[in-house]
Amino acid sequence: MSKVEQFIEGFRRFQQQLYGDNIRLAGKLKRGQHPQALVVACCDSRVDPALLTDCAPGDIFTVRNIANLVPPYESDDALHGVSASLEYAVCNLEVRDIIILGHSSCGGIEGLLSAAEGEMVGEFIGRWVDIAAPARERALSRIACGEKEELSCLCEQEAVLTSLANLQTFPWLKARVDAGELHLHGWYFHIETGRLLGYRTASNSFEVLVDGYKPLSS
Repeated sequence: MSKVEQFIEGFRRFQQQLYGDNIRLAGKLKRGQHPQALVVACCDSRVDPALLTDCAPGDIFTVRNIANLVPPYESDDALHGVSASLEYAVCNLEVRDIIILGHSSCGGIEGLLSAAEGEMVGEFIGRWVDIAAPARERALSRIACGEKEELSCLCEQEAVLTSLANLQTFPWLKARVDAGELHLHGWYFHIETGRLLGYRTASNSFEVLVDGYKPLSS
């Protein structure tokens, strides 16, 4: 069976679970969406926010892009896909929380670091991840280039902070934050251990929200 055929079979199982076994949820979704949170996540196939948070359809509004980045607010005639998604989630859906979900072993951040060494990073990727150039500079100022794993991890976390700062350049978003109607969160998923970290303003650091997975003893 090909992967596409597996996907179709998976959809059949989803269909049965939603429309056959959970008709109340299906009826609720038919009347519209009312997610309480927006998650900005990476396109990485290992980091699906709905799977990671065990959410049902309709629970979260999701924006996914290379390296889970939010660009700063710009009012011009260019095309702004992420900004349009933010506007819809904040102004139309009135979400209460926005989570920037970063992760370890991020290819986009790897490209950002490679660009600092003069390497070309695709036709579009390099320009996109350059949004996080300030994060790269902060990481490079704290960790030597030779410490590749530590540098990548720090840059990935700093990129989350850059996106959190960029969120507040959107005037209608910041107005809701200032009014206490919207809360911003920075998360970091460590794929190798399964650990989830969250940024804490008080300590200016990422702290453990969910510790690494420990198998149950037999």
